[in-house]
Amino acid sequence: MKINLINKIPLLVTILIVLLFVFFGLDLFLGSVNIPFKSIVSILLGETDVKQSWSVIVLESRLPKAIAAVLAGSALSVSGLQMQTLFRNPLAGPYILGISSGAGLGVALFIMGLSILGISLSDWEVLTSYGIIIFSVLGSVSVLLILLAIINRLKDVMTVLIVGIMIGSVITALIGIIQAFSYDAQLKSFIMWTMGDLSAVTISKAKILAVVVVIGLIVSFAISKKLNAYLLGENYAKSLGVNIKSTRFMIVLTTALLAGSVTAFCGPIGFVGIIIPHLARMLSKSADHRILTVLSILLGINVMLIADVIAQMPGSEISLPINSITSIIGIPFIIWIIIKNKSIKSSS
Repeated sequence: MKINLINKIPLLVTILIVLLFVFFGLDLFLGSVNIPFKSIVSILLGETDVKQSWSVIVLESRLPKAIAAVLAGSALSVSGLQMQTLFRNPLAGPYILGISSGAGLGVALFIMGLSILGISLSDWEVLTSYGIIIFSVLGSVSVLLILLAIINRLKDVMTVLIVGIMIGSVITALIGIIQAFSYDAQLKSFIMWTMGDLSAVTISKAKILAVVVVIGLIVSFAISKKLNAYLLGENYAKSLGVNIKSTRFMIVLTTALLAGSVTAFCGPIGFVGIIIPHLARMLSKSADHRILTVLSILLGINVMLIADVIAQMPGSEISLPINSITSIIGIPFIIWIIIKNKSIKSSS
């Protein structure tokens, strides 16, 4: 007997929530140091009769990293869903408008640009850590302001997409010029940032990131009905009383807020924002953004937690870049999407 849609969605949500707790627990349990699960629970409950070194590892390393995975997975997935709806493009992602490139330019100017000018921050670890975040945010906001100005002048959303891609290309070229003049140590630091790093998020940073992401997710859910109307075409949405210009504005703003904040704190993390919305549609068989937003959040969290578990290579002191793991997971899925869409077009 087939499960109807009304019963299927709560079941999916329940399964994904259970899996979320399982993978979150695994992310805390698995690592280079073997810590008994009972001791991890005791540490989280605030008990003091546990090894001090274990408490430091769990509370200052594994827990912030797991929280960062939760926030990054939910933010990138929802922003990807919004971009695919806005451009009606199955391969659109949260970084398609150049937001990540803007963040990258800000970080490149901070890490490599200052060293070119003879300014060294190697002795100021706190300043370096928060400086990366500040410059990344400034870069993202700069691109966002340009895009919002363009949106107010242009009616064609595809023109906005083209402009966003062009902005990203120009910024990539500027980053290349900065790299040509940088020193090896700073160049390596920048390359490491581009690979994504959840471990750079401390508890204090996670609190800031959580506030921004939660606000972005609330706004995204609030405009779900408008996204449903927009999905059926701009003319249809207008007939329902949807203000197209303000809807575009809110979509771009929340996407920049979600993707830009994650990029600032964790570095660019690819493919999650592209594949998760497709998984949500496949599992739910629904186009309702109220359902897709919830499922995208839960699926994104689970995938990011799995990726983080794989990246930290349990039992080994080696850890892999999170961006490499999400790429390995995402690229085969994207190839499948392209082949599937091509076969559908050829058969129609």
